[in-house]
Parts: sequence; C-alpha cells; structure tokens
Amino acid sequence: APGLPVLELPAWDCLPYDRVSPGSDAAAKRLDALTAMIALAKKPHRAVILTTANALLQRIPPSELVEAQTFHARPGNQIDMNALVSRLETSGFERVPTVRGIGEFAVRGGILDLFAPGWTEALRLDFFGDTLESIRVFDAATQRTTGQRKSMALQAMSEVALTPETISRFRRSYIEAFGAPQRDDGLYAAVSEGRRFAGMEHWLPFFYERLETVFDYLPDTPVIFDHLAHEALAERHTLILDHYEARRKQADGALKDAVPYKPVAPDLLYLSPENLITSLGPREAIDFTPFDAPDVGAKKVYHAGSRHGRSFVEERADPNANVFDVVVKHIADERAARRRVVIAGWTEGSLDRLGQILAEHHLGNLKQVVTLAEAEKLEPGQAALAVLPLESGFETEKLVVVAEQDILGDRLIRRSKRKKRPSDFIAEASALSAGDIVVHADHGIGRFIGLRTIEAVGAPHDCLEIHYAGDDRLFLPVENIELLSRYGSDTAEATLDKLGGGAWQSRKARLRKRLLDMAGQLIRIAAERQMRSAPPLVPAEGLYGEFAARFPYEETDDQQTAIDSVRDDLAAGKPMDRLICGDVGFGKTEV
Repeated sequence: APGLPVLELPAWDCLPYDRVSPGSDAAAKRLDALTAMIALAKKPHRAVILTTANALLQRIPPSELVEAQTFHARPGNQIDMNALVSRLETSGFERVPTVRGIGEFAVRGGILDLFAPGWTEALRLDFFGDTLESIRVFDAATQRTTGQRKSMALQAMSEVALTPETISRFRRSYIEAFGAPQRDDGLYAAVSEGRRFAGMEHWLPFFYERLETVFDYLPDTPVIFDHLAHEALAERHTLILDHYEARRKQADGALKDAVPYKPVAPDLLYLSPENLITSLGPREAIDFTPFDAPDVGAKKVYHAGSRHGRSFVEERADPNANVFDVVVKHIADERAARRRVVIAGWTEGSLDRLGQILAEHHLGNLKQVVTLAEAEKLEPGQAALAVLPLESGFETEKLVVVAEQDILGDRLIRRSKRKKRPSDFIAEASALSAGDIVVHADHGIGRFIGLRTIEAVGAPHDCLEIHYAGDDRLFLPVENIELLSRYGSDTAEATLDKLGGGAWQSRKARLRKRLLDMAGQLIRIAAERQMRSAPPLVPAEGLYGEFAARFPYEETDDQQTAIDSVRDDLAAGKPMDRLICGDVGFGKTEV
C-alpha cells in the first residue's frame, strides 16, 4: 500500500520457554506498536500493520493496561520525581549511571535522563522541586543536548508491569499451577519482592487476569495473510509445543537440589492456528496468492493483479548473448508501450554499478525514485532507478519492475557472523555430546559431560559441566560458551589439563613467544617492501563493472572494504602487502 503509514509488530527475539527475556530492542518495538495500535483503534485511519507468524500467535497484555502504563508530561507539570522513578522501575526500565541505550534511565540530583522505546534520541528531564522545568533531547553517545521538546509520551519497556496487583496475581496463579514453591525458587522469590527476573515474560499469563490478541486490539480491521502464512503458523505452533515438552522433560532430569523450569501451558501464552482462525471472528480475512485461484467457502483468495516479471536466465546462460543488451531492449520495448519501468537494486552500491553498466549499453534518461508510490507518478514511458529489497521483478498493467536479480541471477547472501545471543546458547550446548573433548580459553583441555542446571545466588543457571584431570570439575554458564572450542579431530591423544595447573598457561606462553618472533620478521619484511616501487594498476571502470556483476553474491560491508583496499593497493605504485582472511565459504574468492 504505497503512501500508507506502516506499523511493525515484531515477535519476541528469544525462543519459546527460554530463560532469557526478550531483548530491549524487540521489547521496545513491540510496546511502541501496541501503543500505536491502541491510538489507531480510538482514531481510525488508513494504515498497514506488518507482523509475523511468531508475533501473531503470541498473546499480549490487555490494551487498557498497556495504555495505563503510558505516561504523558510537559514542562510546567507537577510530577513527583520519586514516583516517576518507581514507575520506570516497575515498567521495565533499568537504572544505570549513564544512559546509553533504549530502556535505561539515570538520576543525578534534579535531572532524570531516560531513553524510551519509540524514541530516536534520549530525553533529559530537568526538575525544580516537583515542577518539570524542561524536556531536552540529547545524544546518548555524546551526552550533548541537541534540542528541546514541548511534551513527551512515555510507555513501558516490558510487557510485564510489576505492580502490587500483578505480583499478587502471579503468586496466586503460580501456586495454583505448580503447587507450593520451593524455598530457593528464584522466579517466585524475585517477583514476590517486586524484582525483575530474567525470562519472567514467559510466565506472562500469570500476571494478568486475561491476555488478548492482536485481533482484540483492532476488532474490525481486515486481515491479509501472505502466501504460505498458514504453513508458517502451523510450523511455529509445532515448535512451541516441542519446546514446551522439552522443558517438561528437562525438569525430570534436573539435579536433585535444582529448581526445575516450570513452563506455563502453551494455550495460556500462545494461540494455536485453530484458535487464531476462531479469533478472526466475522472480520474480513484475505489470503494473498501468486496464482489465479477461486475463493474457498468464506475464505477469500486474492490475486493482486501482478505477475512475475521477465527473468533473463536464458540470456545469462547463453555465451553468445549479452544480457545487458537484452535488458536494455526489453526496457525500451516497455517504454515504447507507454509503461513505467523501474530498475530495482538491492543496495545503493549495486544500483549505482548496475546503472553505470546499463548506461554504457545506451540506456539513458533514467530518473531516481525512492518508493513504488513515486514510481506510479512517473510519466507513461519513463524509466527510473530505485533501491528496493526485491528478490524478483513483477509487472502490472501500467508498471514494470526489473530487479537486479532478474538481470544478474539469484541474489546470494552469506550469513554474517554475529555475537551470540543468550537465546542461542542452549541450542549450541545441546549440540555437544557427552564425552566430547573441548578447550577452554583459560583452563585448557577438558571433557564435556553434559548440560546441568545449578543454583547460584538464589537463581537457577544452565551450565556446561566439564571434567579435568584429577576429577576436577568446572561448571561453565552457557552465556560464556564462547570461551569453549572443540578439540582437533584426533581426540585419542588428548591429555586433560588440571584446573589451576600451569601446563596450559605454559603452552600458551610458548605460543605467544613464537608469534612475537614471527611478528618481528613480518615487520622487517614490511619495511623492505615500503622501500620498493611497482607499476600502478587501474582497471577500466566499464569493464570492471561488468566483471564484478558476474559474481552472484552480494558483497558484505567487509568484502566491499577489502575490495576497495586491494584496488587502492594496486593503484598505489607499491608492492602488494595485504592478506585476505575469512572463514570457509565467506567470500575470499570473490574478493
């Protein structure tokens, strides 16, 4: 729907029945979307709400309680600063010395800094007694003031509000579901004391008298399901049930003194696909399909009037054809037929390169548009370039979109390595088998025994049990799993280290010395290289662009940086001095 405002409602970014809470970014985006949906229900206007199968199946807090947690203020208001601090803490904000990220607040005398969901910058509230004197915008990175605000709307940071009412209801529901809690039940103890507990959101039904669904927030809004959405909903529900059963079985294998994870019943926290269909009620529900298909009973099936655009796969495979000449002719034919044409690239860089190549093949007079809404305003027969995340092009009666992948082939993306999230840890630990030889960065070679739940500081923690020589044992929290690596393939010759022994540190010290010696040699070689010269090598841009376009993978930021650096080296008039490093399959060959 070009031109309409879009709200995005993401799902929790953690696994079902996890021991960790949703990340602050995901929680902020969810509360921002829920608050906007409440406002939309009160003052209806045309808008699009985008969500996922995961988010749609998840039950959410009642709208009136989410609305009640929203706090409005403007300069001149009388506000009890201590009451505001208490409100922030019960709403899920974290008190810190200096505000750096979403969900944090800090207090310094009569100044309160906070960074709330939905805000692009943090706010600084300046109080004189109980009077709010000013609301200033500041950059969380530099702490410098960048502007003023006339008002603010502050919403919660978590879907769990720890109020006397919700705490009482949680205690009652927890006991009804699981019986009297153990003395060292960290979750029950923390909530009873009004403290937040990691992963407490997974017991969301216990905090409220009832939960709602996305459909309850917007009771008369039509719903459109994308192609294969129902299959995605069924797969997600199966995953939820699998995790629930895994937690139940894990409780049976917990250590004697450990408090087992007690999962809430799936139907309390999630919708089943059948419940979801029932929740739709009499509202209009439409299924998008890429095919011409009739309605099925009350179920409406809608073909949006577009079809797949032309793919140039045959021309790419023909060694005697130039795919760019064929593309230019195709675009010229469509323009002659008075149809608008958009050439879509995935990124600014790839679009610039594609535009240069097409220009060299005599495709000119191209405009630049940002959205499809702008493309619809082009004059008939005009062509334009746009950055659009399209895997393939499409055609309507008046518009032809040619995607980068149609011309160059399927867009292939390597998954970039990222910092491990807590939600990934249990899965990785479970991938280890009992008896595997592992290497700890600080303690050396040990034998993995299994995943154990132990009590620490009054709370249960998932740990990896590792045995060392002399029957020494190490319980490593799963959040520190990056300290472990697998031993080489030949584990038969592995000798276990002793915890606290000096052998492992001695081996590391010897290796460190060898590396320092090698570094000295490299420095001497680098100095000699700087004294020499070489002929500069600069490729012709047009030919280089066509050559680069033949590679099917989209360059990552790191790849592009490496490519640019190598080209600079070749043109510098010095012998090359660069090593391209990367994991197997991460694109060194393309560089």
